[in-house]
Amino acid sequence: MDHIEQHDHTRQYSRRSKWVLMGFLVVAGFFLWTEHRAHLLGILPYLLFLACPLMHLFHHGHGHGHHGHSKASTTESTMQAESRAGERP
Repeated sequence: MDHIEQHDHTRQYSRRSKWVLMGFLVVAGFFLWTEHRAHLLGILPYLLFLACPLMHLFHHGHGHGHHGHSKASTTESTMQAESRAGERP
C-alpha cells in the first residue's frame, strides 16, 4: 500500500469516527434531557440570578470613560485642533 492509498484509508476512518462521535453525542444528549429535565429546568431561575452579576462584570459600553465631557466641549476641541492643523504649512 503506497502513501496516497494509506492517507485515503486514514481519512475514511477519520470521517467515519466523526459521524460515530456525533451519533453518540446526540443519543447521550437525548437521554440526559429526558432523564434529567426536571433537574435542569429547576435550575433555570438560579441561573438567571447568576447571570445578573456576570453581566455587570463583563459589560463595557454606553460610553463609559467619557464622564465630564459634553458634546459642546468635544466639538470645540475638535474645531481648535482643525484650526491648529490649518496654520501649519
